[in-house]
Amino acid sequence: MSRITLDTANALCGAIFIAFGAFFALQSLGLEIGTAFRMGPGYFPLVLACVLALLGLIILIQAFRVAGEPIGPIAWRGMFFILPAPLFFGLTVRGLGFVPSLFFTTLIACFASRRMGPMMALALSIGVTLFSVAVFSYTLGLPFRRFGTWLPF
Repeated sequence: MSRITLDTANALCGAIFIAFGAFFALQSLGLEIGTAFRMGPGYFPLVLACVLALLGLIILIQAFRVAGEPIGPIAWRGMFFILPAPLFFGLTVRGLGFVPSLFFTTLIACFASRRMGPMMALALSIGVTLFSVAVFSYTLGLPFRRFGTWLPF
């Protein structure tokens, strides 16, 4: 008789995914769902919430089948740089504009890795910014300001 092993890290992640999926599925039920051909405002959030819960269930089942490694130390550096980056973007995109906000957001997120040097971070930030402007502004033609009102030019 084989002994069941539990990967606590994956079990915890699976449970969190299921909880978030259930929460957002319940929230989207308050909106009109519609059909696949005539989607209401609650259709897409409901589908995403169900996919999230399904992925959580798969992860939870796998946690009982495969032994995993224990949870290691918390990556404080990553949390210190990754979590504020989208907040910075959201707070500055209207005032600074898309180009400077995206550049500085990418630059902030680059320093989450200890292996990222300043020159590589600058190169990556410039590359992501140029690529995003080319795709979202020129290719897709999305109507946003590239440079905002906080800048003197």
